[in-house]
Amino acid sequence: MTCIRGVPFSGEPFTAVNKPHTGEVSDLNQQVWVLQGQTIVTVPRSNNVTPVTVTVVPCKYPELLGQGRGVPIYLGIENPEMCLSCEDIEGQPTLQLKEEEILDLYNEVEPVEPFLFYHSKNGSTSTFESVAFPGWFVAASDRGHPIFLTSHLGGTYNVNFILNINA
Repeated sequence: MTCIRGVPFSGEPFTAVNKPHTGEVSDLNQQVWVLQGQTIVTVPRSNNVTPVTVTVVPCKYPELLGQGRGVPIYLGIENPEMCLSCEDIEGQPTLQLKEEEILDLYNEVEPVEPFLFYHSKNGSTSTFESVAFPGWFVAASDRGHPIFLTSHLGGTYNVNFILNINA
């Protein structure tokens, strides 16, 4: 299996997961993900800021999903344990943070698409494309604003993140 810091990237078979990989997410502007209330927002990295610990688990059944878009993963946070989800709200794909245990999603008998993202890596950066809404990516804009979904790539929104997984 091809892995980068413990996260599979090739779509090859992998062994069962009994705990999520953990790490943090930042962007090229040195903004990190932090939890404010029930929302993940981006703020500049500093000594006074504690980034949220992200949790990552690969999908158990990648062969049941679209191929060639990246490795399907569940993406969540620790403390409180929550997961990112994509839902249609009033006709708009919307990123939500839901109280779900990432290993419960992993252990479902089939992929739970609203909670899955295609993780693609290009050099040191990663993108997270919604499985439920292909062409929609996790994005960040100005500091202090929530992360969200966008289908507008190459504009003012940042869809390229640095995912640092703890060894």
